[in-house]
Amino acid sequence: MLKQEVSLLQVELESFKTENDMLRAGQSDSLGAVQQNVDVALQNLHRVIANAHLSIKQLVSGTEMLHFVADLLKSIDKISEVKKEDDG
Repeated sequence: MLKQEVSLLQVELESFKTENDMLRAGQSDSLGAVQQNVDVALQNLHRVIANAHLSIKQLVSGTEMLHFVADLLKSIDKISEVKKEDDG
């Protein structure tokens, strides 16, 4: 009777060991999947950052161009005023 119980417990122990190994392997796979998702998210974040930098540079460039146009329009106003005084 005890021999059968010990034998049964040994089989059960082996079964638990196998299940434990499978769970550990599954956990390792899950961690691998998480790491892969993190890598993809990081790549996407870097892409978004690069696009944001480009947009900011374009915005600054556009702002500088608008300042230039505003200064040019001011100069045209001054030139017209001087020309009116010369004509008058």
